[in-house]
Amino acid sequence: MEVYLDARAVRQIRVSAQEAMEEDDTESLREDILEAFSEEQVEEIERRLDSGDLFEFLTDVLDEWSGEDIEELFELLETQLGEYGIDLKTENKSEEEDDDEEEEEDDDEEEPVGEVLEDDYFDD
Repeated sequence: MEVYLDARAVRQIRVSAQEAMEEDDTESLREDILEAFSEEQVEEIERRLDSGDLFEFLTDVLDEWSGEDIEELFELLETQLGEYGIDLKTENKSEEEDDDEEEEEDDDEEEPVGEVLEDDYFDD
């Protein structure tokens, strides 16, 4: 079974994980990860888990996580879910985000101030 998390869900997990690292509290992170999955995904995952409880599964994953590296968290999720035949796919960047970043970069460039004068404006 394949489970897909879109860029918005991945971004939310990353933000929550950063906060968890800063505050040394994973409760909100666990809830945010759980909310990243659709109801159908949660039901299918829980059918495959020994415990039948995704919340408990996430608690175990977060207990194993060092709390120091967000990529490690995603790797743990992928590995642990993989043991139950669940292939976690994440979208790290969407095309929409790429477009937004390009626009932001363009906005950072300095715009000329004042009028642009033609060469023939000046008398030789």
